[in-house]
Amino acid sequence: MRNRILLFVIFCGLIASASAQSSFSRYNFTVGGGPGIGKDYVASFVGNSPQATFGAGMNFTRMFSADIEYMYYNLDFRPSVIRGQALADQSGKMNSISVDGIVNVPKHLGRFAAYGIFGIGFYDRNVKLAHPQLLFPPTLCQPAWLWWDLPDCAVNGFITSPTTMSSNSKIAGGFNYGGGLTFRLNHLDHAKLFLEWRYHRAYQSDSKTVVMPVTVGLRW
Repeated sequence: MRNRILLFVIFCGLIASASAQSSFSRYNFTVGGGPGIGKDYVASFVGNSPQATFGAGMNFTRMFSADIEYMYYNLDFRPSVIRGQALADQSGKMNSISVDGIVNVPKHLGRFAAYGIFGIGFYDRNVKLAHPQLLFPPTLCQPAWLWWDLPDCAVNGFITSPTTMSSNSKIAGGFNYGGGLTFRLNHLDHAKLFLEWRYHRAYQSDSKTVVMPVTVGLRW
């Protein structure tokens, strides 16, 4: 009799385990956007600006996940910088691809949950002028010209020979970390609304690019 009871308990346990595994999604997707807070040079040249993220990955357990994430970050300069530093019709952006690890806090508060995220990636920062600008000596270099990587500005601080300033792109490695809160919905296959803060730092050869996106979106 005892053996039958033990077999019955084991059988019920296996059914419960299989049921839990069947409801566990192996994949995760993320889409969101919001304001980006600039730091250092980004704060000086750009200030705060919009950004958007898209991600997809795998859930290894209910606690540990990973994803590959794309981020678009607007780097259009402040109007005062454009006017004051001779950068008419300037535009800029940063595209990044990162591989991130996600740690979900096991304790939930009703539908609310929390998580931490960290990762490494590549960041492509690009700036350009709609109309290339020809600079003649002895023009004094402006602080925001740093992102055009002009050799004369790096060495002398002013233009010593005729130079055209048009566009420039810098690709570098970097890292990110942050965390967020989620709220599980009753709809959309129980997707989660999330609010997330992140810190991104890219090590371009001319300067570090540091941004802090605050993202609102859907995770499922």
